[in-house]
Amino acid sequence: MTRALGARITGMLLALSVGTPLAVHGQEGGVRAPLQAVRVAEGTSFDLDGRLSEDEWKTAPAISDFTQQEPVEGNDPSRRTEVRVIYDADNLYIGAKVFDDPSEILAFQRRRDAGLGTDDRFMWILDTFLDGRTGYFFEINAAGLMGDGLITGGQGFGINKSWDGIWEARTDRQDDGWSAEIRIPFQTLNFNPESDTWGINFQRTIRRTNEEILWRGWRRDQGLFRPIHAGRLVGLDSMSQGIGLEARTSAVGGWRTTPGDIDPTSYTRDVSLDVNYNLTSSLRASLSVNTDFAEVEVDQRRVNLTRFPLRFEERRDFFLEGSGVFTFAPRSGPSPYFSRRIGLEQGEQIPIDYGARLGGQAGPFELGFIQVGTGSTRFLTDGVPFPLPSEQFTVARVKRQLFSQSTIGAIYTRRATNALEGEISPLDRHTAGLDLNLATTSLFGSANAEMEAFVAWNSNPVPDTDRGLSELTARGFRVNFPNDVWEGHLSYREFGDDYSPAVGFVTRNDFRRVEPRIAWNPRPSSIAWLRQIENSVQYRYLEGLGDEGVKEEEQWQFRPLGLEFDSGDRANFSLTRTYEFLANGFGVTDEIDILPGEYTVWERSASIRTAGRRQISGNAEWSDGGFWDGDRTRYELGLNLRPAPGLSISTDFERNDVTLPRGDFATNLYRLSGGWDASPWLSFNSNVQFDDVSEIVGLFFRGRWILTPGRDIFVVYTQNWQEFGPADDPLDRRFSTISRGGAFKVNYTYRF
Repeated sequence: MTRALGARITGMLLALSVGTPLAVHGQEGGVRAPLQAVRVAEGTSFDLDGRLSEDEWKTAPAISDFTQQEPVEGNDPSRRTEVRVIYDADNLYIGAKVFDDPSEILAFQRRRDAGLGTDDRFMWILDTFLDGRTGYFFEINAAGLMGDGLITGGQGFGINKSWDGIWEARTDRQDDGWSAEIRIPFQTLNFNPESDTWGINFQRTIRRTNEEILWRGWRRDQGLFRPIHAGRLVGLDSMSQGIGLEARTSAVGGWRTTPGDIDPTSYTRDVSLDVNYNLTSSLRASLSVNTDFAEVEVDQRRVNLTRFPLRFEERRDFFLEGSGVFTFAPRSGPSPYFSRRIGLEQGEQIPIDYGARLGGQAGPFELGFIQVGTGSTRFLTDGVPFPLPSEQFTVARVKRQLFSQSTIGAIYTRRATNALEGEISPLDRHTAGLDLNLATTSLFGSANAEMEAFVAWNSNPVPDTDRGLSELTARGFRVNFPNDVWEGHLSYREFGDDYSPAVGFVTRNDFRRVEPRIAWNPRPSSIAWLRQIENSVQYRYLEGLGDEGVKEEEQWQFRPLGLEFDSGDRANFSLTRTYEFLANGFGVTDEIDILPGEYTVWERSASIRTAGRRQISGNAEWSDGGFWDGDRTRYELGLNLRPAPGLSISTDFERNDVTLPRGDFATNLYRLSGGWDASPWLSFNSNVQFDDVSEIVGLFFRGRWILTPGRDIFVVYTQNWQEFGPADDPLDRRFSTISRGGAFKVNYTYRF
């Protein structure tokens, strides 16, 4: 029955995808007028000051036919916006005139890539391959902040904002608003050199009224992050990437002290080299030697009261750049490749000797390849040192375009571990997978529909034990209808008992799960202060894969009331009923166990989040209900202060109060963050985190000075303290340093 249903849905979406022509889809009233890029004379110099005062800007036609998406879909914008594009052999220039009342402009943020949920903003995308799936994302505000990212998947999600491209923007405040000049070197982009047309789109946010206006794709079921709805940039010709060679050298010096270790203080003095070369205008190869990540921010602390591991996001540039191609059935969770399995062990860095990467497009194929070698090192667990051997990691990915928005792809990973002295090398561990993504934006005329199907396999982790194919694989499908008023999904997946990819991440296995969800999100036009009401219900059924198919989890989740106010404030209430069967118990703390058995609990939760555009904003979340055979109450509070542009302070607090028959306990997590951004080019940020589970206080500080795009100086300092002493005598407990260190790093990029 499941196979038949999947086949019918696949056929439906396949037919719809075939009938979705890229050239006209998503444009109201057919093909709309493109934006003409004007080539300027060679040798023209620009004083990039944000003022659009050069004569060359007057030669370029301006677009101003923006349409409101929010609060009233299809209305004219309340403020005018004009955009022009010019270019020369080496750079693309975008000029924007953003008309507004200068006293009403909101521009708190200045730091590179800071979130602009607080500010007025101007965003744009470039679909340089005109494939409706991938692209580059950029955003600025009136203070000159620059943010960017990579678009992956093309279905309104999958923005990798950790990518840092080399480009530059300058802004200028004026009596009638503000303006911006943007320079994007063609060397920063991959593109099809045979095409004179790119996809392009623009969006402006007026934050005080939460007004969103777009040039194209302005319907709520469309949007900026779906390149299929982008407009066209025409007139491009003879763009140059030079010889396509980029070299980034980094010099780092630092130290680290770990009191009580055999060798408590170590010093780092090293030079690393990253070389990028454009094999073609659309395919880039990279090599990194002595790869260093001294400037990477620490992970946000979390308290885990489940029996499953937590997943933390990747923060290292080498693994982030071009990472979109490696996404594999992202909303189904098989994760055959998870980059944090390389060069990290329990959050500690393992030295990376070299890394090689290939990424980009070749005709209808999107390609990705990574080869990394890590060095041997010694690692501490509970104060006991043990050696880690050197390893080799291989990841290969290919995706083939289908129709206008769909893809079919394959992935392969290999992990080879070298033997420690006197030992035998373990066998290489392999993973392979196939995935299919079908999508259309014209279901029933204009609705979105998506389907993903996948199968992934890993080699037998214990060759001496016979294991069947079903035990070593994960497989499933998901049908999704992501639309504005009505949305929903249906997913089905099976993870074998021994599906555990060596370079991947899986929270649990040995299960089959079905999960439907439906949501109705009306927009009551008769209530001026209320923008949207969210109502949804989700069901989950999970059972083991054994012959008896024991039910292990059943959950009903109701959201009867979710409110989005016209002010930008939000409020939600939800109710959840969960049944779980535990065949084996687990330790929720070092002293308290959850026993095997059947458990049914109810939990209710409520949350409030105020609009970030205010100088003082915050959030509060509360939940209360059953916790296995006991009860839990959870609180989460956050406060954000922005006393002046460029200055921010935020605090977060989370508490869990748990009562169980075998004992009670509470957990507390505190986080204090602050930042001073003197300009978009000079910033300082720090955070202090403490949780009373690990009893560790962690301090992180980072200063960044961007001399010019691609040339940076970082100063980093970290210190960790742990609380020691008898648990029953708070006055006798003391914090002692368990590690501290600092680093000074300089990056310098050369382009040829």
